[in-house]
Amino acid sequence: MELSKTYSPNLTEAKWYRDWCEKKFFKSTPDEREPYTIVIPPPNVTGVLHMGHMLNNTIQDVLIRKARMEGKNACWVPGTDHASIATEAKVVQRLRKLGIKKSDLSREKFLEYAFEWKEEYEKVILGQLERLGASCDWDRTRFTLEKDLSDAVMDSFIHLHKKGYLYRDLKMVNWDPAAQTTLSNEEVIHKEERSRLFYIKYAIENESGHVMIATTRPETMLGDVAVCVHPEDERYQHLVGKKVLVPIINRSIPIIADEYVDREFGTGCLKITPAHDTNDYAIGQKHHLPIIDMMNPDGTVSAAGEIYIGEDRFVVRKKIIKQLKNWVTLKRSRRSTIKWAIASAPTWL
Repeated sequence: MELSKTYSPNLTEAKWYRDWCEKKFFKSTPDEREPYTIVIPPPNVTGVLHMGHMLNNTIQDVLIRKARMEGKNACWVPGTDHASIATEAKVVQRLRKLGIKKSDLSREKFLEYAFEWKEEYEKVILGQLERLGASCDWDRTRFTLEKDLSDAVMDSFIHLHKKGYLYRDLKMVNWDPAAQTTLSNEEVIHKEERSRLFYIKYAIENESGHVMIATTRPETMLGDVAVCVHPEDERYQHLVGKKVLVPIINRSIPIIADEYVDREFGTGCLKITPAHDTNDYAIGQKHHLPIIDMMNPDGTVSAAGEIYIGEDRFVVRKKIIKQLKNWVTLKRSRRSTIKWAIASAPTWL
């Protein structure tokens, strides 16, 4: 037999890999040997594998082949992950190109499209692993959304709930109003933005005078439950325990004191909106404040907001700004434009 002068992967690797698979060299059945198992970190069916996957899977392959050579019963379990949020976004994009809105589909119909996507990209992903020469037990290939695994997840959640480890409560989460789901901290990218800092007067209830707060999101005042000052701030010590009125909606809220407040930032008065800021939520829990969720899951104002119900939060921001009068630009800097405003109602003049 004549041998080629150069190594040709296309002529060699596919042939021998197919031979290994046909002879079940990678198959594992429990026996008396010492077990050695790797469950592959399942790649998401959102596209194709990249160099990071190749490096990670090569290391796993080295370990599993070494274990086989040492006489261990080595089993490398392959599979793919449904990555629900990311995969849903991809499927929704495809449907949009087809002129189909997700909201017009039933859950069952949407899952049909999702599984079509999965079948397409799972074949690509597993094919890439085969080209890499991954010595997986392909008879054990799993998908995280298949019925048995999905049922196992549900059983685990029910078990944890019965033991009291899982419970329902009001918590701050990273909510995606477009996908209508919670995101983990790892899936959120924080970035700084140029924004306006608005200064707004809150009238003291049953007295003349006011306190002024600074905020970049004036629309969230619809969920305000308190105004917080530093306990050592001499400007406001005499006001702690009194109440102020939230502009426009006239909600009566207390003035509280907490060391969290930065006396040097803004006016030293912090509006507390526990449902819409993690730091506010912590202060609210500490001082046993109520939680007013002024937004619906789709990012529109909820009934708890009292006004502009059902309107998008960014639209409401503009409308609330219009309801505030006497705009004066106090300062312009590289990072922000600082403005102040007095609510238009006579109470605030």
